[in-house]
Amino acid sequence: MPLPSPLDTFKRIAVAPMAGGPSSPALVIAAARAGHFAQLAGGYKTTAALEAQIAEVTEAGVPVFGVNLFVPNPHPIDEAGYAAYWERIRQHASTHDDAATMAPRLEDDDEWAEKLDALIRSRTPVVSFTFGLPSPDVFRRLKTAGILTIQTVTSVDEARRAAAAGADALTVQGYDAGGHSGVWDADTFPENVPLATLVERVRTVTDLPLIASGGITRRDRVREVLDAGADLAAVGTAVLRSDESGASATHKAALADDRYTETTLTRAFTGRPARALVNAFVESHADAPVGYPALHHLTRAMRANATAAGDSTLVNLWAGQGWRDAEEGPIVAILDALEP
Repeated sequence: MPLPSPLDTFKRIAVAPMAGGPSSPALVIAAARAGHFAQLAGGYKTTAALEAQIAEVTEAGVPVFGVNLFVPNPHPIDEAGYAAYWERIRQHASTHDDAATMAPRLEDDDEWAEKLDALIRSRTPVVSFTFGLPSPDVFRRLKTAGILTIQTVTSVDEARRAAAAGADALTVQGYDAGGHSGVWDADTFPENVPLATLVERVRTVTDLPLIASGGITRRDRVREVLDAGADLAAVGTAVLRSDESGASATHKAALADDRYTETTLTRAFTGRPARALVNAFVESHADAPVGYPALHHLTRAMRANATAAGDSTLVNLWAGQGWRDAEEGPIVAILDALEP
């Protein structure tokens, strides 16, 4: 099924939103100018910082781009569990900060309402959601403002519910995806099925346009998901080492480091499932509790200090299963090489 305007004008390769830095305005601008749909990542930013990035992309003359938001979907951890996890990670947290102390337990909503208001004010062309399903009122409000909506789903059931709530399109995220899984229930991990199979299953329950995402780093994987019924194939890890990526130097170097030989889904850094390269921190805390976003805030200083020190053993090295294919160079060359 053809994608609805304005997405139907793009090439078949899109760029997935990656929170924490990689999805820089430079990356979105370069990809869009080359004919690829790309999105800014609104997660973890202040509303003011997100508005500044939207303005930068708009002022660069990009007519269509997206912004991804984290739907408030907290999975609280009690004070005792939070303190216990701190005791388990204290030694790691002190590696680059001798005075490391336990951060207050936070269960924030990532400025959800404020960011929604900002996106409507700016008439951002496309808004996508992950971590949960907004209310039908949110979809109606954005539709009234002329904004296209995309909902991340990881199962057939989520796809049905997203379509019923009013989403205009779906991102079908597979088990191999790097970074956070969009699975709505953080108590569980996404089902381990091939992305093409998941796309086929979702296609049987909805006619909405589908964007396949997760572990796509080669042209044959692109063809596979398109043949399965996807309208676009979205890449993330494949462009993490690109010139325009805002990923840290520590993260980029780790993706090419022979010391890292596998990825896994882990809650160790944020309290909800995310795929990362297996480093010392992941190995030590494979049984991390559910506790999002509290654990994200708890480990944030440790991760920032380690990143600044170039110590990849304590950093959330988000990576999809095809991370070995990630190459350096202009993002345009990387994306165009993947076009079917």
